[in-house]
Amino acid sequence: MTDRVRALLAKEFADLRRNPGVFIPAILTSLVALALPFFVAVVVPVLTGEHLSDSSDFKTASEMFKSLPWTRMLDPEAAVQALIFQQFLVLLVVGPVAASMSTAAYSVIGEKQARTLEPLLATPVATVELLAAKVLGSFLPALLLTLTVFGLLLAGAATFARPGVYLALLTPQSLAIVFIAGPLAALAALQMAVCVSSRANDARGAQQIGALIVLPITGLLVAEVSGSIVLTVSLTMAISVGLVVLNVALLWLGVALFDRESVLTRWK
Repeated sequence: MTDRVRALLAKEFADLRRNPGVFIPAILTSLVALALPFFVAVVVPVLTGEHLSDSSDFKTASEMFKSLPWTRMLDPEAAVQALIFQQFLVLLVVGPVAASMSTAAYSVIGEKQARTLEPLLATPVATVELLAAKVLGSFLPALLLTLTVFGLLLAGAATFARPGVYLALLTPQSLAIVFIAGPLAALAALQMAVCVSSRANDARGAQQIGALIVLPITGLLVAEVSGSIVLTVSLTMAISVGLVVLNVALLWLGVALFDRESVLTRWK
């Protein structure tokens, strides 16, 4: 990382501290994603007085889930809880994506509205360096949020769920979702938002287009919960490879769109 990128990154973090509201959607989304599995797996059985393993909706799924090597020692109720926690883990990637879109869009459009982007573009900072600072300024807080929520989810599962349930969050496919696929999806979302922001003056429009990254992730969640697909390690890694290709394409597009003369004249 060059000195200019570090300086620009420090500026991005300073802007985020002055405007913490742009990060609130990500925090709220992450809190919802954190609460849902506990509500379904822990609170609902207490309120209804019935075990999840007695439900016909979960019986077949729990039997399939217990066939895995690391779940064979779990009792039926613990197996259902482990299934729920692992499936809702996909929802955690929505928080970083929301963070990426809001902060990335603000980092460009906010500066345009505040008339601070023009002096920045007039400096000898390379476009790649500028984009790197914008990307990292949004990506690093999103990644920190992901790790924090995952840590809370793991600690909560170990404390409130049945013994051994937390192991569902430490399988290779679960860790691949949290540490590989999730961050890559967030990176793609923020790059999409930056690309759109360089040609727009409305942050909401940039965030809405960046939400195109959220739709496939939400589709995966719905499909997994319904039993249509199972996010195995190989499938998760295949998705990650696709996200790497998408990120490279978006980086090239971002450099092409972030033309100084266009942003300063035609698009300001």
